[in-house]
Amino acid sequence: MTTDFESLSAQELLQWAVTTYGERVGLASSFGAEDVVLIDMLCKITPNPTIFTLDTGRLNQETYNLMDEIRTKYKINFTVLFPKHDAVEDMVRKHGMNLFYETVENRKLCCGVRKIEPLKRGLASLDAWITGLRKEQTQNRNQILKVEDDIANGGIKKLNPLADWTEQQVQDYIKKNGVPYNVLHDRGYPSIGCECCTRAVKPGEDPRAGRWWWENADDGKKECGLHVTK
Repeated sequence: MTTDFESLSAQELLQWAVTTYGERVGLASSFGAEDVVLIDMLCKITPNPTIFTLDTGRLNQETYNLMDEIRTKYKINFTVLFPKHDAVEDMVRKHGMNLFYETVENRKLCCGVRKIEPLKRGLASLDAWITGLRKEQTQNRNQILKVEDDIANGGIKKLNPLADWTEQQVQDYIKKNGVPYNVLHDRGYPSIGCECCTRAVKPGEDPRAGRWWWENADDGKKECGLHVTK
């Protein structure tokens, strides 16, 4: 019997994932609003969820503060993956500290070193991973499914429990359940990445306009490469 994943609620899908994969399903968390919702849900399903995060070395202090707050509130441990120091040193030696502002290619190089390679290490021991992707975040994500085959990462399952959620649903869940969240969200940051690559959005701007704002904002497809779409 085939499971109709699209009809499952976020909690139901997470319960299925934990039951099916156990410790071999993990949440890749950037500690954005969607991810703290998923952490809260997972901790209500299992006392020891598998969670990992990518520390690029360029994050906001507010993000680090939230990591500690989450750890304390839920009494959980999570894995922090750092980029390989020799790769960072080589990149900076060749291109400078702020190479990402110069060209799109340099920005993608930096994301590759600081995010994509560590992600692949984090996924190496998993059969499935959980993300906070939502369809309404960008036009590049509006066709995502709740369960997908992640071809870019060896065909493991990629689970997007909040795919059909709205931003308002995310905010309502955080408020109703008293979930700690990044205070930068209250300062105009709907999407939070590296400190050097993220700014607050202006009134009327697209929620993702604050990410890599110096690049072309009209194509709607600005991504770091963590989430490859067709």
